Order: sequence, then structure tokens, then C-alpha cells
Amino acid sequence: MEVKVLGALEATVNGESIAPTADKPRQLLALLALSANQVLPAAKLMEELWGEDLPRSATTTLQTYILRIRRNIDDALGANAVRGSKEILATRNGGYLMDALPGSVDALEYERFAVAGRRAFDRGEDDTAVRLFRQGLALWRGPALVDTCAGRFLGIEATRLEESRLGDVECRIEAELRLGLHAELAAELTTLIARHPLHEGLHAQCMVALYRAGRPARALSAYAALRRNLVKELGIDPSPRLRNLHCAILGGDPVLDGHDTTCRRVLDLFVCRGGAGTRG
Repeated sequence: MEVKVLGALEATVNGESIAPTADKPRQLLALLALSANQVLPAAKLMEELWGEDLPRSATTTLQTYILRIRRNIDDALGANAVRGSKEILATRNGGYLMDALPGSVDALEYERFAVAGRRAFDRGEDDTAVRLFRQGLALWRGPALVDTCAGRFLGIEATRLEESRLGDVECRIEAELRLGLHAELAAELTTLIARHPLHEGLHAQCMVALYRAGRPARALSAYAALRRNLVKELGIDPSPRLRNLHCAILGGDPVLDGHDTTCRRVLDLFVCRGGAGTRG
């Protein structure tokens, strides 16, 4: 069985779809997949589906949904399957467990690549880090669970995945900046800051990439847009680190020319020096 949640929900067995069409069974299947190989108590599943206002029939209805998913699995498995639906979607100690093979849930596979990518980045193995991050990020087909209703727990998981995705994009770009791919990153970063107009980390990366690609005026425009958006939406100015980066670009600070230095390291240097200042 394969379950994909990084985009629209897809669930297949032997290439045949077993995803329920009704909202709550889909919601149930998604949460079980995201918690694959862990027992989820029935109480938690019912809270996900109905919140705190449980109907009297909640336990029976949950069991009905489980049976419906199992029937779909059995229909797709066929008569000669080694494992049946009760082994794949098992009852355990007052709850349920999806017994998933490695690589069968895209979100778990993505997280495996992400963890390996971060470790490679921390070791300074930038080529390896970029490759691992790209493999993991390629599994995304759209916003997590874009077509699935979400209660408390599924909503938390979807938000966590989206935040992890953005963090991994930022970390991948850090590695590529350290590899000197400034010109190649400029277009992607310009698109990213348009999608995330309040994200200081992406704006800092964009400013550094544009400056090193010989486009300081565009880097300054990116900062101006960030400042306008922060003031308009939150009533605040950019952080001191971003203001220092802005000053460094205005003054052509030589630290910006260290092409093997990540954007984060550049910002840290400015903090240690008490601000970048300007020249001339």
C-alpha cells in the first residue's frame, strides 16, 4: 500500500485506488498514514473526526469507517495477498495502527530525506545536502492534504509539514549559496519572497544572491518591499540583522563578497561586529 499526503490525498494498493470518497474516512486514513507504525488511540481518532462534541455513535461510526477502509484494501489486494487488511490496518490496545513498509508514505519518506539533508549540511557536505533536499522536496505535489478536511491533530500535522518544507527550502538554498550558485538562485528567490512577503530569512538570502550576482539595486528593492510589508501588516521594522545587511549592501561591505560564506554566517558576522555600517 502507498499513501500520499503531500498534495491531494492518494492511497493505492497494487496500483488501485483505495482512498475513500467521504470526508471523514479520508481524514481518518490520512491521520493513520501520517502516524504509520504507531498506535493511535481510538479516543484521539474520534477527537480528530468530531472534536470535543462527540456524537453518541462515535465509537460505532469509527469502527464503521475502519471497516470501510479495510474492505477497500481487501478488494485491491485480491485473494492471493500475503497480508490482509487486518494486518495492514491493525487493531491494537484500544486503537489502530497502520503497518506501513518503508517508503510507502510520502510524508515519512520526505522527512527521511530532510533529516539526512540537514546532517549533510551541518557537516559542510553541500553537494550531498542539496541532492538530499531536492529528492525530498520533489515528493511534494502541492500543499499538504490540500483536499482533505482537517481536525485538531491533522491540522497540526499539515502545518508542521508545511513549515518543515519551507525550512528545508531555505536550508537547501543556504547550501547552494555556499556552492556559489548566486545567479542561478536569484530567479527562484525572487519568486519565493513574492509568495512569502514577511519571511526575513528568504529575503536575506535573496538580497545576498542578487548582490553577488551583480544586482545590488534589485537587492535593495527586495529589502524595501520587505520593510513596507512588515510595517503594513505587523507595524514593525525588519530585524537588526536585516537592517545591517541592508547597510552592508549600501556600503559594498567586502564581507558580502565571500562567496563560500552562507547568508546565515554573513548575518552572524554583522551581529558580532555590532552592525555592518557603510562605506564612502
